[in-house]
Amino acid sequence: MSFQLILGNFALILFVLTIGTGIVWFLDVFFLAKQRRIAADAALAAYDARNAKLVSEGIRVEESKRADIEASILRQPLWVEYSGSFFPVIALVFFLRSFLYEPFKIPSSSMLPTLFVGDLILVNKFSYGIRLPILNKKVIDISNPQRGDVMVFKYPEDPSVDYIKRVVGVPGDKVVYRNKRLLINGNELSYQALPDFLDEERLSYFKQYAENLTGVTHRILNDDRASAFVHDPHNFPKRENCTYNSEGFSCVVPEGEYFMMGDNRDNSLDSRYWGFVPDQNIVGKAFFIWMNLGNIKRIGSFQ
Repeated sequence: MSFQLILGNFALILFVLTIGTGIVWFLDVFFLAKQRRIAADAALAAYDARNAKLVSEGIRVEESKRADIEASILRQPLWVEYSGSFFPVIALVFFLRSFLYEPFKIPSSSMLPTLFVGDLILVNKFSYGIRLPILNKKVIDISNPQRGDVMVFKYPEDPSVDYIKRVVGVPGDKVVYRNKRLLINGNELSYQALPDFLDEERLSYFKQYAENLTGVTHRILNDDRASAFVHDPHNFPKRENCTYNSEGFSCVVPEGEYFMMGDNRDNSLDSRYWGFVPDQNIVGKAFFIWMNLGNIKRIGSFQ
């Protein structure tokens, strides 16, 4: 499942706006404002000299204009005023979404029944380490993704696109998918049958199970009409780590990479098809639904 940032490459847009408005703010505080002050002082000195001459000649002058002259000269140009006003707001938003939390919108059903179409979610940007904005390069290591985490990452085949899936394999794991059941390092996961799930978009019922992914219990969906066979997997890097058969597949996760799957197992294009997710592609850990305009009851945390 893919999903886009709200306004395309919003991080780059915010970065450019922050730098642009910041430069204007800096120039105004440390240069332009001083130049306006010098110009205002010169104008006021000339005004005072002219008034003094008029008074000496017995002519009455109006002192109230002095404040108007000063205010007019000291007033910021509109382009400076707007830049100075927007800079702290834009800088704050850029900092928050680059290093703390970033919002995303779910556009498809590959993570049902965990995440619904239209869910607006928050992603923790620092749980897996501090990364430089735009470059997405990790500079401070905090922790690593764990099995069961719902993670946002750059799609390996097109890093301009963000994907969301669940981590089912960490570096060194042997992930086997056999007849729609996962085995991790030779241990079959436990599954508990739940009532069938109604996909309201497809108007179809799907088998629903509680899957215990090595300590993290979450729900998955299976479509009895779909085969476990992976049709036409891509020629992705390190594909030699995977073998495919009619019952599913087996993959050994390379060092520094992760194996991702959607909870809607038979309706998700994931690592089965396009391969492993390198650490440098990680965006963050999804953890909270902050709004769904079609169903406000969706607000809350999820597993």
